Amino acid sequence: MTSETTDPLAGLDAIDWAGLEHAYGDADDVPALLRALGGPEETERRRALHALYGNIFHQGSRYPASAAAVPFLARLATDPGRDGRSGRSIRNGRADVVRLLASLAIGYDEAHLPDGIDIARTRRERAEFAAQDPAAVLAEMDAWVAAAPDEGERRVREFRRSLFDVEDHLGSMDSELAAYDAVRAELPALSVLLEDEDAEVRATTAYLLAWFPEEAARTLPRLLALLDDAVDRAGGVAGLGDEQPAAAVTASALVAAGLLGGPGLVPRLRPFLGAAGRLPRWAAAVALARLGTLDGASGDGPTDDGVPTAAVLAELAAAEAAPPEPGPPLLDFHDGDLRGYAALSLTQLSSTHPGETLDAVTDGLARASGISAFAVTAAALSLAFPTRPTPLPAFTALDERQQRLIRVLADLDASTWQWGNFLEILRSWALPRDRPAMRAYAGLPDA
Repeated sequence: MTSETTDPLAGLDAIDWAGLEHAYGDADDVPALLRALGGPEETERRRALHALYGNIFHQGSRYPASAAAVPFLARLATDPGRDGRSGRSIRNGRADVVRLLASLAIGYDEAHLPDGIDIARTRRERAEFAAQDPAAVLAEMDAWVAAAPDEGERRVREFRRSLFDVEDHLGSMDSELAAYDAVRAELPALSVLLEDEDAEVRATTAYLLAWFPEEAARTLPRLLALLDDAVDRAGGVAGLGDEQPAAAVTASALVAAGLLGGPGLVPRLRPFLGAAGRLPRWAAAVALARLGTLDGASGDGPTDDGVPTAAVLAELAAAEAAPPEPGPPLLDFHDGDLRGYAALSLTQLSSTHPGETLDAVTDGLARASGISAFAVTAAALSLAFPTRPTPLPAFTALDERQQRLIRVLADLDASTWQWGNFLEILRSWALPRDRPAMRAYAGLPDA
């Protein structure tokens, strides 16, 4: 037993958990789950982690109990006594706690990629929403329903309107910001994990830090120091390979730095495009695509301090054709879907290379299937149809690249077409939402 002064769960019983809510009502079950999460039995820790994802982070939602749990989770992640309380390592458990903290802070990261989180806008939107007259908010939603371009879209909007409650929406916004700020308050302690002996903990901590731009002045130098250490160990950038787990740490730090930094960081990250390993090159390309978007830089010359767009495009296109295969540990960004993240990053290069980016993403889509096709499909459609077509034009009116994309969509396997998420993406672009109809639209025989 640790003393009360070092117990990461000290003060747990002083909180009125029954007076707080999570997804299933009163949060009086949270203390026992946190104790199990910090306990010696791996099976119990896994069960507790699963339960916490279900109640204080239910399908991406956060609740009043979510922020209350954050300090205890942060102390469990940084507690030095967790290594070997039962005579064996439980470091993987610490990385999982850091992942849960990231989820509580931002929800699903795909909502914030590829540009990174705009927390200032979130704070502004919350203040503006709270200042509105509830009747005016509902009237605006009614007008939104009435403006639906077709009957299918009108039904979708009517359903969303029927579920909307002004007070509940404001409460959700408050819970999300409270959880975000609770994690932010723990970053000084959590940042130390960038120096942890466990590579998975280092990589996951880099992922966590990526979502707090308000703390970048303190965290970005630590991420760059992590990169400098990796370069020193490899004997130079060119020596950085795909050896795990070191490559996952380097890649996570690169992506995180790209999400937090500004254009001035470009010269610092450019050399990583010359790494030997595909994973650090992929991460550098993702970071540079985002940084180039901030200032429109598109230089390719050897002395140009701008983003080397051609090299970035080539690296991301290669990832569409065959993404790097990290792991373990896997990268946490975009749930480890490197092809999908590359597709999102390619959209950031579309203003200078519209045709090449669409070709690359379409190539990736042709190789994707099931859930992994979602992000690539959305990216491809946004590149092919910057203005969403309403009504849908005849197939023969589309240009060659648009026609190729439609044919690739029509050829995707049944395991992709069975997903409602995929069909919803197609609906957003007024495209056919069943495979035979899509094949008919493309002039392909039924399969």
